[in-house]
Amino acid sequence: MSFTIIQQDITKLKVDAIVNAANSELKMGGGVCGAIFKAAGAKNLQAACDKLSPVKTGEAVITPGFSLPANYVIHAVGPVYQEQYKEQNREELFSAYTNSLKRAIENKCESVAFPLISSGIYGYPKDEALKVATSAIKNFIGKHDIDVTLVVFDKSTFVISRELYGAIASYIDEHYIDTHTDDRRVLLDVEREAIYRSDNKDVKYNQLISKKNRPSYIAPEVHIDDFVENLEESFSQMLLKMIDNKKTTDVAVYKRANIDRKLFSKIRSNKNYKPSKRTVISLAIGLELSLNETDRLLKRAGYALSHAAIFDVIIEYFILNKEYDIFAINQVLFEYDQVLLGS
Repeated sequence: MSFTIIQQDITKLKVDAIVNAANSELKMGGGVCGAIFKAAGAKNLQAACDKLSPVKTGEAVITPGFSLPANYVIHAVGPVYQEQYKEQNREELFSAYTNSLKRAIENKCESVAFPLISSGIYGYPKDEALKVATSAIKNFIGKHDIDVTLVVFDKSTFVISRELYGAIASYIDEHYIDTHTDDRRVLLDVEREAIYRSDNKDVKYNQLISKKNRPSYIAPEVHIDDFVENLEESFSQMLLKMIDNKKTTDVAVYKRANIDRKLFSKIRSNKNYKPSKRTVISLAIGLELSLNETDRLLKRAGYALSHAAIFDVIIEYFILNKEYDIFAINQVLFEYDQVLLGS
Protein backbone atom coordinates (compact mmCIF):
# COMPACT_ATOMS: atom_id res chain seq x y z
CA MET A 1 0.00 0.00 0.00
CA SER A 2 1.42 3.35 -1.05
CA PHE A 3 0.37 6.61 -2.65
CA THR A 4 2.77 8.67 -4.72
CA ILE A 5 2.70 11.56 -7.19
CA ILE A 6 4.74 11.64 -10.39
CA GLN A 7 5.09 13.79 -13.50
CA GLN A 8 4.92 11.39 -16.42
CA ASP A 9 2.90 10.13 -19.38
CA ILE A 10 0.21 7.89 -17.89
CA THR A 11 0.00 5.80 -21.07
CA LYS A 12 3.57 4.57 -20.55
CA LEU A 13 3.18 3.35 -16.98
CA LYS A 14 3.58 -0.37 -16.27
CA VAL A 15 0.83 -0.70 -13.68
CA ASP A 16 -2.10 -3.08 -13.47
CA ALA A 17 -4.61 -0.37 -14.40
CA ILE A 18 -4.70 3.25 -15.47
CA VAL A 19 -7.71 5.50 -15.07
CA ASN A 20 -9.24 7.44 -17.93
CA ALA A 21 -11.08 10.67 -17.06
CA ALA A 22 -14.02 9.76 -19.27
CA ASN A 23 -17.19 11.37 -20.53
CA SER A 24 -20.51 9.65 -19.78
CA GLU A 25 -20.74 8.20 -23.33
CA LEU A 26 -17.19 6.79 -23.06
CA LYS A 27 -16.27 8.37 -26.39
CA MET A 28 -12.71 9.19 -27.34
CA GLY A 29 -11.97 12.77 -26.37
CA GLY A 30 -8.98 15.06 -26.30
CA GLY A 31 -6.19 15.52 -23.76
CA VAL A 32 -5.36 12.55 -21.53
CA CYS A 33 -8.46 10.67 -22.68
CA GLY A 34 -7.42 10.94 -26.32
CA ALA A 35 -3.86 9.91 -25.51
CA ILE A 36 -5.11 6.77 -23.71
CA PHE A 37 -7.35 5.78 -26.65
CA LYS A 38 -4.52 6.23 -29.15
CA ALA A 39 -2.01 4.29 -27.08
CA ALA A 40 -4.46 1.44 -26.41
CA GLY A 41 -5.66 1.27 -30.01
CA ALA A 42 -8.64 3.55 -30.53
CA LYS A 43 -10.77 1.05 -32.50
CA ASN A 44 -10.52 -1.78 -29.97
CA LEU A 45 -10.91 0.45 -26.91
CA GLN A 46 -13.90 2.29 -28.37
CA ALA A 47 -15.62 -1.01 -29.21
CA ALA A 48 -15.17 -2.18 -25.63
CA CYS A 49 -16.45 1.15 -24.27
CA ASP A 50 -19.54 1.14 -26.48
CA LYS A 51 -20.72 -2.04 -24.73
CA LEU A 52 -20.59 -0.31 -21.31
CA SER A 53 -21.92 3.19 -22.00
CA PRO A 54 -23.60 5.33 -20.83
CA VAL A 55 -22.02 5.74 -17.38
CA LYS A 56 -23.38 8.01 -14.66
CA THR A 57 -21.29 10.78 -13.12
CA GLY A 58 -19.27 9.39 -10.22
CA GLU A 59 -19.34 5.83 -11.56
CA ALA A 60 -16.52 3.81 -13.14
CA VAL A 61 -16.27 0.82 -15.51
CA ILE A 62 -13.31 -1.29 -16.66
CA THR A 63 -12.05 -2.50 -20.04
CA PRO A 64 -8.89 -4.30 -21.21
CA GLY A 65 -5.81 -2.14 -21.80
CA PHE A 66 -5.22 -3.62 -25.27
CA SER A 67 -1.91 -2.16 -26.55
CA LEU A 68 -1.15 -0.25 -23.34
CA PRO A 69 1.51 -1.45 -20.87
CA ALA A 70 -1.32 -1.51 -18.30
CA ASN A 71 -3.61 -4.55 -18.22
CA TYR A 72 -6.76 -2.50 -17.76
CA VAL A 73 -8.27 0.92 -18.35
CA ILE A 74 -10.76 2.09 -15.73
CA HIS A 75 -13.09 4.73 -17.14
CA ALA A 76 -14.22 7.16 -14.42
CA VAL A 77 -16.79 9.87 -15.11
CA GLY A 78 -16.09 13.00 -13.08
CA PRO A 79 -18.42 16.00 -12.71
CA VAL A 80 -18.49 19.13 -14.85
CA TYR A 81 -17.76 21.72 -12.18
CA GLN A 82 -20.47 24.24 -11.30
CA GLU A 83 -19.97 26.62 -8.40
CA GLN A 84 -23.64 26.47 -7.34
CA TYR A 85 -23.41 22.67 -7.05
CA LYS A 86 -19.99 22.61 -5.40
CA GLU A 87 -20.84 20.12 -2.65
CA GLN A 88 -22.60 17.76 -5.05
CA ASN A 89 -19.65 17.98 -7.44
CA ARG A 90 -17.29 17.12 -4.60
CA GLU A 91 -19.30 14.00 -3.71
CA GLU A 92 -19.39 12.93 -7.36
CA LEU A 93 -15.65 13.40 -7.77
CA PHE A 94 -14.95 11.52 -4.54
CA SER A 95 -17.15 8.69 -5.82
CA ALA A 96 -15.34 8.62 -9.18
CA TYR A 97 -12.05 7.89 -7.38
CA THR A 98 -13.59 5.41 -4.94
CA ASN A 99 -15.47 3.47 -7.62
CA SER A 100 -12.35 3.35 -9.80
CA LEU A 101 -10.44 1.79 -6.93
CA LYS A 102 -13.27 -0.67 -6.33
CA ARG A 103 -13.07 -1.80 -9.97
CA ALA A 104 -9.33 -2.25 -9.53
CA ILE A 105 -9.73 -4.42 -6.42
CA GLU A 106 -12.51 -6.46 -8.06
CA ASN A 107 -10.11 -7.29 -10.89
CA LYS A 108 -7.24 -8.17 -8.53
CA CYS A 109 -5.16 -5.13 -9.48
CA GLU A 110 -2.30 -4.33 -7.13
CA SER A 111 -1.38 -0.99 -8.70
CA VAL A 112 -3.40 1.78 -10.34
CA ALA A 113 -2.54 5.20 -11.78
CA PHE A 114 -4.89 8.21 -11.90
CA PRO A 115 -4.89 11.52 -13.72
CA LEU A 116 -6.37 14.47 -11.80
CA ILE A 117 -9.99 13.80 -12.75
CA SER A 118 -12.23 16.71 -13.85
CA SER A 119 -9.41 19.28 -13.56
CA GLY A 120 -9.13 19.86 -17.32
CA ILE A 121 -11.98 20.92 -19.59
CA TYR A 122 -14.50 19.95 -16.89
CA GLY A 123 -13.31 23.01 -14.97
CA TYR A 124 -12.84 21.66 -11.45
CA PRO A 125 -10.43 24.03 -9.59
CA LYS A 126 -7.10 22.22 -9.52
CA ASP A 127 -6.32 22.78 -5.85
CA GLU A 128 -9.78 21.55 -4.84
CA ALA A 129 -9.58 18.60 -7.25
CA LEU A 130 -6.27 17.62 -5.64
CA LYS A 131 -7.81 17.74 -2.15
CA VAL A 132 -10.68 15.48 -3.21
CA ALA A 133 -8.35 13.06 -4.98
CA THR A 134 -6.05 12.82 -1.96
CA SER A 135 -8.94 12.41 0.47
CA ALA A 136 -10.63 9.66 -1.56
CA ILE A 137 -7.41 7.74 -2.22
CA LYS A 138 -6.24 8.06 1.39
CA ASN A 139 -9.60 6.82 2.67
CA PHE A 140 -9.55 3.79 0.35
CA ILE A 141 -5.97 2.61 0.79
CA GLY A 142 -6.40 2.80 4.54
CA LYS A 143 -8.67 -0.25 4.16
CA HIS A 144 -7.21 -1.99 1.08
CA ASP A 145 -3.73 -3.09 0.05
CA ILE A 146 -3.14 -1.35 -3.29
CA ASP A 147 -0.49 1.00 -4.69
CA VAL A 148 -1.86 4.24 -6.12
CA THR A 149 -0.06 6.78 -8.29
CA LEU A 150 -1.38 10.23 -9.15
CA VAL A 151 0.06 11.24 -12.52
CA VAL A 152 0.40 14.80 -13.81
CA PHE A 153 1.66 15.76 -17.26
CA ASP A 154 3.18 19.03 -16.05
CA LYS A 155 3.28 21.25 -12.96
CA SER A 156 0.54 23.52 -14.31
CA THR A 157 -1.98 20.73 -13.61
CA PHE A 158 -0.87 20.44 -9.99
CA VAL A 159 -1.72 23.21 -7.54
CA ILE A 160 -1.51 23.14 -3.74
CA SER A 161 -3.34 25.72 -1.64
CA ARG A 162 -1.92 29.25 -1.80
CA GLU A 163 -2.01 29.55 2.00
CA LEU A 164 0.07 26.40 2.54
CA TYR A 165 2.47 27.26 -0.27
CA GLY A 166 3.03 30.72 1.21
CA ALA A 167 3.70 29.34 4.70
CA ILE A 168 6.17 26.76 3.39
CA ALA A 169 7.93 29.29 1.15
CA SER A 170 8.37 31.69 4.09
CA TYR A 171 9.77 28.94 6.31
CA ILE A 172 12.23 27.85 3.61
CA ASP A 173 13.35 31.46 3.05
CA GLU A 174 14.01 31.84 6.76
CA HIS A 175 15.71 28.51 7.47
CA TYR A 176 17.28 27.18 4.27
CA ILE A 177 21.06 27.63 4.16
CA ASP A 178 22.62 27.96 0.74
CA THR A 179 25.41 25.37 0.73
CA HIS A 180 27.63 27.51 -1.49
CA THR A 181 27.49 30.35 1.02
CA ASP A 182 28.03 27.93 3.90
CA ASP A 183 31.11 26.40 2.25
CA ARG A 184 32.60 29.88 1.90
CA ARG A 185 32.02 30.57 5.61
CA VAL A 186 33.79 27.35 6.60
CA LEU A 187 36.75 28.23 4.39
CA LEU A 188 37.11 31.58 6.14
CA ASP A 189 37.00 29.83 9.53
CA VAL A 190 39.78 27.51 8.43
CA GLU A 191 41.86 30.45 7.31
CA ARG A 192 41.22 32.23 10.60
CA GLU A 193 42.31 29.16 12.57
CA ALA A 194 45.58 28.90 10.63
CA ILE A 195 46.37 32.58 11.20
CA TYR A 196 45.47 32.44 14.87
CA ARG A 197 47.55 29.33 15.51
CA SER A 198 50.58 30.92 13.90
CA ASP A 199 50.29 33.98 16.15
CA ASN A 200 49.08 32.31 19.36
CA LYS A 201 50.58 28.86 19.60
CA ASP A 202 49.88 28.56 23.31
CA VAL A 203 46.13 29.20 23.04
CA LYS A 204 43.70 26.62 21.72
CA TYR A 205 41.61 27.73 18.77
CA ASN A 206 38.45 26.23 20.26
CA GLN A 207 38.63 28.78 23.06
CA LEU A 208 38.55 31.63 20.56
CA ILE A 209 35.22 30.89 18.97
CA SER A 210 31.90 30.36 20.64
CA LYS A 211 29.90 27.19 20.21
CA LYS A 212 27.37 29.14 18.17
CA ASN A 213 29.96 30.21 15.61
CA ARG A 214 32.05 27.06 15.69
CA PRO A 215 32.58 25.76 12.12
CA SER A 216 30.69 22.65 11.11
CA TYR A 217 33.82 20.56 10.56
CA ILE A 218 34.62 20.57 14.31
CA ALA A 219 33.01 17.50 15.89
CA PRO A 220 30.65 18.22 18.79
CA GLU A 221 31.50 16.91 22.22
CA VAL A 222 30.07 13.42 22.77
CA HIS A 223 29.77 11.67 26.12
CA ILE A 224 30.78 8.04 26.50
CA ASP A 225 27.22 7.24 27.63
CA ASP A 226 25.95 8.25 24.19
CA PHE A 227 28.35 5.83 22.53
CA VAL A 228 27.29 2.99 24.80
CA GLU A 229 23.61 3.73 24.19
CA ASN A 230 24.18 3.74 20.42
CA LEU A 231 25.91 0.37 20.60
CA GLU A 232 23.21 -1.26 22.69
CA GLU A 233 20.06 -0.42 20.68
CA SER A 234 19.56 -0.84 16.94
CA PHE A 235 17.30 1.29 14.75
CA SER A 236 14.75 -1.52 14.56
CA GLN A 237 14.67 -1.90 18.33
CA MET A 238 14.24 1.83 18.88
CA LEU A 239 11.44 1.97 16.31
CA LEU A 240 9.51 -0.88 17.91
CA LYS A 241 9.97 0.66 21.35
CA MET A 242 8.59 3.97 20.04
CA ILE A 243 5.58 2.19 18.57
CA ASP A 244 4.87 0.63 21.98
CA ASN A 245 5.39 3.95 23.78
CA LYS A 246 2.95 5.69 21.44
CA LYS A 247 0.40 2.92 22.19
CA THR A 248 -0.23 2.31 18.50
CA THR A 249 0.17 -0.68 16.16
CA ASP A 250 2.58 -1.69 13.41
CA VAL A 251 -0.21 -1.59 10.83
CA ALA A 252 -1.34 1.91 11.83
CA VAL A 253 2.23 3.20 11.67
CA TYR A 254 3.25 1.80 8.29
CA LYS A 255 -0.05 2.89 6.72
CA ARG A 256 0.30 6.43 8.08
CA ALA A 257 3.94 6.34 6.92
CA ASN A 258 2.86 5.39 3.37
CA ILE A 259 5.19 2.38 3.61
CA ASP A 260 4.66 -1.03 2.08
CA ARG A 261 3.91 -3.87 4.51
CA LYS A 262 6.79 -5.95 3.08
CA LEU A 263 9.31 -3.19 3.75
CA PHE A 264 8.07 -2.77 7.30
CA SER A 265 8.37 -6.54 7.84
CA LYS A 266 12.02 -6.38 6.77
CA ILE A 267 12.71 -3.62 9.27
CA ARG A 268 10.90 -5.47 12.06
CA SER A 269 12.49 -8.88 11.44
CA ASN A 270 16.08 -7.72 10.84
CA LYS A 271 17.66 -6.07 13.87
CA ASN A 272 20.52 -4.80 11.71
CA TYR A 273 18.39 -3.45 8.85
CA LYS A 274 19.74 -0.17 7.46
CA PRO A 275 16.81 2.00 6.29
CA SER A 276 17.09 4.96 3.94
CA LYS A 277 16.76 8.44 5.39
CA ARG A 278 13.48 8.83 3.53
CA THR A 279 12.10 5.67 5.18
CA VAL A 280 13.14 6.85 8.65
CA ILE A 281 11.40 10.19 8.14
CA SER A 282 8.29 8.44 6.79
CA LEU A 283 8.15 6.34 9.95
CA ALA A 284 8.67 9.44 12.11
CA ILE A 285 5.65 11.01 10.39
CA GLY A 286 3.65 7.80 10.83
CA LEU A 287 4.50 7.83 14.54
CA GLU A 288 3.76 11.56 14.83
CA LEU A 289 7.11 12.16 16.52
CA SER A 290 8.29 15.51 17.83
CA LEU A 291 11.35 17.09 16.25
CA ASN A 292 13.57 15.85 19.09
CA GLU A 293 12.18 12.32 18.77
CA THR A 294 12.68 12.46 15.00
CA ASP A 295 16.28 13.54 15.49
CA ARG A 296 16.85 10.58 17.82
CA LEU A 297 15.37 8.10 15.35
CA LEU A 298 17.39 9.56 12.48
CA LYS A 299 20.56 9.49 14.55
CA ARG A 300 20.03 5.81 15.31
CA ALA A 301 20.09 5.11 11.57
CA GLY A 302 23.07 7.38 11.00
CA TYR A 303 21.25 10.44 9.62
CA ALA A 304 20.33 13.98 10.63
CA LEU A 305 18.17 16.82 9.35
CA SER A 306 20.04 19.69 7.73
CA HIS A 307 19.09 23.25 6.86
CA ALA A 308 21.28 22.85 3.78
CA ALA A 309 18.62 20.58 2.21
CA ILE A 310 15.20 21.91 1.13
CA PHE A 311 13.71 18.44 1.67
CA ASP A 312 14.80 18.50 5.31
CA VAL A 313 13.54 22.05 5.88
CA ILE A 314 10.10 21.11 4.54
CA ILE A 315 9.97 18.06 6.81
CA GLU A 316 11.02 20.17 9.78
CA TYR A 317 8.23 22.67 9.03
CA PHE A 318 5.52 19.99 9.11
CA ILE A 319 6.85 18.32 12.26
CA LEU A 320 7.19 21.59 14.16
CA ASN A 321 3.62 22.46 13.20
CA LYS A 322 2.44 18.96 14.22
CA GLU A 323 1.02 18.32 10.76
CA TYR A 324 1.49 14.62 10.11
CA ASP A 325 -0.62 14.02 7.00
CA ILE A 326 1.99 12.34 4.79
CA PHE A 327 -0.09 12.89 1.67
CA ALA A 328 -0.19 16.65 2.27
CA ILE A 329 3.57 16.59 2.92
CA ASN A 330 4.15 14.73 -0.34
CA GLN A 331 2.15 17.32 -2.25
CA VAL A 332 4.50 20.03 -1.02
CA LEU A 333 7.59 17.90 -1.69
CA PHE A 334 6.34 17.31 -5.23
CA GLU A 335 5.76 21.03 -5.72
CA TYR A 336 9.42 21.63 -4.78
CA ASP A 337 10.73 18.78 -6.97
CA GLN A 338 11.81 16.73 -3.95
CA VAL A 339 11.70 12.98 -3.45
CA LEU A 340 8.43 11.84 -1.84
CA LEU A 341 7.94 10.01 1.44
CA GLY A 342 6.88 6.37 1.60
CA SER A 343 7.75 3.19 -0.24
